Amino acid sequence: MLTKVLLLALFFVVTIAVGMFFRHRGASVDGFVLGGRSVGPWLTAFAYGTSYFSAVVFVGYAGQFGWRFGISAVWIGLGNAFIGSLLAWVVLARRTRVMTRHINSATMPDFFGIRYGSRALKIGASVITFIFLVPYTASLYNGLSRLFAMAFDVDFTVCIVAMALLTAVYVITGGYRATAANDFIQGIIMLVGIIAVIAAVLGVNGGFMPSLEALARIEDPVVSAAPGIFASFFGPAPLDLLGVVVLTSVGTWGLPQMVQKFYSISSEKNINTGTVVSTIFAIFISGGCYFLGGFGRLFSDGAGVRAGGFDSIIPSMLSGFSDPLIGIVIVLVFAASISTLSSLVMTSASTFTLDFLRGNIVKNMDERTQLFLIRLLIAVFIAVSSVIATVQYKGGITFIAQLMGVSWGALAGAFLAPFLYGLYWRRATGASVWCCFIFAATFMLSNIFFRGSFPAILRSPINAGAFTMLAGLVIVPAVSLFTPKPASGLVEDCFSCYEATVAVRAAESLGSRINGKTA
Repeated sequence: MLTKVLLLALFFVVTIAVGMFFRHRGASVDGFVLGGRSVGPWLTAFAYGTSYFSAVVFVGYAGQFGWRFGISAVWIGLGNAFIGSLLAWVVLARRTRVMTRHINSATMPDFFGIRYGSRALKIGASVITFIFLVPYTASLYNGLSRLFAMAFDVDFTVCIVAMALLTAVYVITGGYRATAANDFIQGIIMLVGIIAVIAAVLGVNGGFMPSLEALARIEDPVVSAAPGIFASFFGPAPLDLLGVVVLTSVGTWGLPQMVQKFYSISSEKNINTGTVVSTIFAIFISGGCYFLGGFGRLFSDGAGVRAGGFDSIIPSMLSGFSDPLIGIVIVLVFAASISTLSSLVMTSASTFTLDFLRGNIVKNMDERTQLFLIRLLIAVFIAVSSVIATVQYKGGITFIAQLMGVSWGALAGAFLAPFLYGLYWRRATGASVWCCFIFAATFMLSNIFFRGSFPAILRSPINAGAFTMLAGLVIVPAVSLFTPKPASGLVEDCFSCYEATVAVRAAESLGSRINGKTA
C-alpha cells in the first residue's frame, strides 16, 4: 500500500509543479489556449497521443473488445496508429496549421464560422461540442474508478475528487503549455507502464506463444462455434471489428480536442517529427492496450463479466500482481485519464467562451474577461462531468465504451467531413455543413433513445458512430453540388494561404535554383 501511495503522491507533486512553472505562459488567450502556436514536435505529438488514449481505452475498450474479438483486437490498435495518428498527421496537420493561422482561428467552431462565412455555423458547432464532449469527459472517471477500487478499496467519489482537483489545478494555472508538458511526462509513464503490464500478463502463462495457445483453447458457443476463434487473425466478428477500427481511428480526424493540437505546432519540420513520434507512441499504447485486452478471457470468466461488466476485465487481470506493478498501473491509468480530461475541458471551455459567449451573449469581451471565463468554465465543466460520472456509475446506465461511442460518433460525424473538405475543397458549402451537423447529432441521439428501431448492425453506438462519419463524407459533396457556390472572395481569401511564398533553408527544401545554379 505504501508503494502505491508514494508513486501516486510523486505523480501529483510533479503534475502540479509543471502547472505552476508555466503559470506565466498563459497571460493571453492565444497563449493559454494554443501555447502561442509555438509548441515543439515532441510535446505536440505526446499531447495528441495522450489525448487520444485514456482510461476509456485501457479499461473500457481494451476489456470489452479484447473479450469480444480476442487477439484480433490488435487490429484496432494498429488502425489507431496508422489511420488515427500517421494518416491524420499527414493529411491534416500542415493544412490545419497554415489555414487556421491565416484566418486567425483558435477553435474548430471558429474555423467553421470563418471558412464557410457563417456565424450561425460557429454557434451550432460550439453547441454540439459542448453537448457531446461532456458525456465523453464523464466516461473518463469510470475506468479509473475500477482500478482505484481494486488497489485502494476507496469509494468512487474519492477517485473523482482527486482526479478533478488535480486536473483543475494544473490546467487553470498553466493553460495549454502546462497541459502539453504534463502530457509529455504522462506519455512516458504510459509507455513504461504498458510494457511492464504486458510482460507481467504474458508471464503468467509462460510467454506469448503459451498464452496464445491457452487463448485458442477457450470456447464460447454464444460468440462462435469455430475452434480457436479468439486466437484467430480476424476473430469471431470481422465486420463489427471493422466498425470499431473506423470509429476509433477515423474519428480522431473530426474531434475538436485532437485537431486543435495541429493549431499550436510551430513549424513544418516539427510536423514531420511529430508525425513519426505520434505514430510510434500510438503503436505502443493503443496496440499494447488491445493486445493486453485480447488475453482477458484467460483471467476472467463469463460469470465475472456478467457481474462486473466489461469494464471489470482489465482490473481482474491485474488484481493478482505485486503492489509495485499495480502502483505503476494506477499511475499509468491516472496519467492517461487526466491528460485526456485536461484536453477535453480546455476544448470545451475555450469553445464555449470564444465561440458562444463572445460576441453573442457578451458583445464586447476584452481579453482579460475571456481568460477569466475560460478558467471559470474549466472548473465548471470538470464539476459537471464529475456529477454525471457519479450518477452514471452508481446508476449503472451504460458501459464506458458505449458512452464514448455516442460522443465520438456525434462529434466526428458532425465535424470530420466539413473540416476535411474545408481544408481541401473550395466548392464545399455552408448548407452541406449544416446537413452534416444535423444528421450526425440527430442520428446519434436517436441511437440513444430509439435504439430498438435501428437495423441490427446499427444498434451498437460503435457501428452507428462509424456510419455517421462515413455518411458525412458523402453528404458534404452531394449537398454542395446542389446548393449555391460559396462566395468566391471568401474562398479565395481562405485558400490564398496555401499559395503564399515562404523562404526556407536549403537543408529543408531544395528549389529549382540555388544561388543562381540549377539544383
